[in-house]
Amino acid sequence: MTSNHHPTVNETRLRVRYAETDQMGVVYHSNHLIWFEVGRVELLRQLGFSYRDMEREDGRFIAVAEAKCRYRAPVYYDDEVVVRTRLKNVRDSVVHFGYELVRADSGMLLAEGETTHIVTDSNMKVAALPGKYLKVFRQALGKKTGN
Repeated sequence: MTSNHHPTVNETRLRVRYAETDQMGVVYHSNHLIWFEVGRVELLRQLGFSYRDMEREDGRFIAVAEAKCRYRAPVYYDDEVVVRTRLKNVRDSVVHFGYELVRADSGMLLAEGETTHIVTDSNMKVAALPGKYLKVFRQALGKKTGN
């Protein structure tokens, strides 16, 4: 086993519902951002906590400040899609996630994106992320953390 640290990636599978498609039978573009959220929530769960924990126990919220999506190929009703989610960067009050949507059967890249989040308190004022989250996020990035 090597001493290299590897970033944590969550893979969440979903099947496209008919209601997610537009008149042309293609997934409506805003659904990609919803799928990014699904992946983000599952990544946090994989890391051992949830938005609910952060809000209830620590009074911290992660507000979306920016969202980007680059569409590479159409997605259709009943397609099975894998949402790959990873942390790209974390600072005291900013968290940056990256996403890939791929077709489950072929691995074809369907879309890629990023979201940037500002950590706030319950009054929507910028606040620092508690140390326990920073430590886990840094580990998820593949970075060594001090004890």
